[in-house]
Amino acid sequence: MAKHPYSDQPDRAFWSRAVASNWSPVDLVTANEPILRADSRVMSAGSCFAATIVPHLEAAGYHYVRTETAEANDRFHYESYSAAYGNIYTPRQWLQLIDRAEGRFHPREDRWATADAVIDPFRPGLPYPAESEEEFDLLTRSHLDRVLAAIGECNVFIFTLGLTESWVSTLDGAVFPACPGTIAGAFDRERHRFVNFTASEVVADILGFIDRMRAIRPGLKIVLTVSPVGMVATATAEHVYTATVYNKSVLRAAAGEAVAARPDVVYFPSYEIATGPGVENHFADDRRTMTVDAVKTVVDAMLSSSEPAASGGEGDRNRRRALEQLSRELAERECEELMNDTK
Repeated sequence: MAKHPYSDQPDRAFWSRAVASNWSPVDLVTANEPILRADSRVMSAGSCFAATIVPHLEAAGYHYVRTETAEANDRFHYESYSAAYGNIYTPRQWLQLIDRAEGRFHPREDRWATADAVIDPFRPGLPYPAESEEEFDLLTRSHLDRVLAAIGECNVFIFTLGLTESWVSTLDGAVFPACPGTIAGAFDRERHRFVNFTASEVVADILGFIDRMRAIRPGLKIVLTVSPVGMVATATAEHVYTATVYNKSVLRAAAGEAVAARPDVVYFPSYEIATGPGVENHFADDRRTMTVDAVKTVVDAMLSSSEPAASGGEGDRNRRRALEQLSRELAERECEELMNDTK
């Protein structure tokens, strides 16, 4: 038979050999080098899915960078990340956070003052907001410094792309993590505008934050992934499922373009593992939220392409169980996006 471009392709390139039979989530991971190494110091940001993987990484013994903690009674994952920034649904929001921390960007709508508190529009769900303008300024500066400290300390950064839909300020384009008026603040059509980021915009924002972070931490390893969790609600005229498919398609395409532009950036297929054709049901009864077992399947696939952690997570089974229980609790916790489903 004549040779052609498919003749030398490995089995994973063929549906009949890699999907119809011999399906394995691990085979979807095609990184050329270990994703995590024994001495990795991991920082992460992104959608609420990004928070649920952290306890599994810690249970495996990897060092997760933490430079800031949130107060008790946290409902929105602020304590789940390396600093208390909570869920970051879009690359633009993360890029702007770095620019704020470095003094490049000063949002004009940077606080919402009420009779009892001064609320941070970029962390509207903090359980104990500032009680005065002076306290707000101190807390915000401290938070931004902790973000920079985390970037400087880590050597691996995992970003989970969550949404293309967002709400921004008409004054300067500042991206809010939640639509004003859902968790805090008041919605104003003159000041708040809906956007649905395009693939090219997402790519530009990803490359922007990569360059910013590597200027702070040279040699930083970047891992991109797409959250498999569906949208709570859409502000478009589409059915929420159609909007979700569009959203994930744009994010996946953008991640691919970003990796092509920066070949040393790793794409990890969490979305594909969770939504793939395996027999497992990876979603809870709401058909949106991933089960804890599904999160573990995704993390196990990452660990299969990583070096064992230097501290070794297997030895402390009680700690592993406690951290995996924390992941279960995080999966059940609210995220800002859920506030879109309120009347």
